[in-house]
Amino acid sequence: MIDTPNVIRTEPARTAVIRVTVLREQIREVMGPGIKELLATVTAQGVAMKGPWFTYHFRMDPAVFDFEIGVPVEKPVTPAGRVTNGSLPAVTAAHTVYHGPYEGLPEAWGEFDRWSDAAGHRKTGALWEIYTVGPESGANAATWRTDLYRPLVS
Repeated sequence: MIDTPNVIRTEPARTAVIRVTVLREQIREVMGPGIKELLATVTAQGVAMKGPWFTYHFRMDPAVFDFEIGVPVEKPVTPAGRVTNGSLPAVTAAHTVYHGPYEGLPEAWGEFDRWSDAAGHRKTGALWEIYTVGPESGANAATWRTDLYRPLVS
């Protein structure tokens, strides 16, 4: 399900983002429109994307998701609609790669967190997912790849 986790140091990244706070069961209703709005705004401004889209969760509450939908960008965007500038942090983080459909992400996070806890890592409240390979690459969800990052307390 997940690759062998490791601890890495992430590099900071300039991003364009949309901040979203929704009930957990509403996540599917907001993701598609949010991604479309974000990508349309970045594209309309002629800003080059420097990687795949991601979600950055500020805290993990089982009932409410407080997160950003984002994409790394070459230069700042001009804020428009819900799109604004953001960043991914430079942190020490636990990292792994999940292979499979998005519906399997909760189980992958559970496995990843169990590894982290067993290794004695102290996690911050944040986490992020980078959707490296997804539906745009083909209908076979077994080939999809999501990078999981869990910042660690120094």
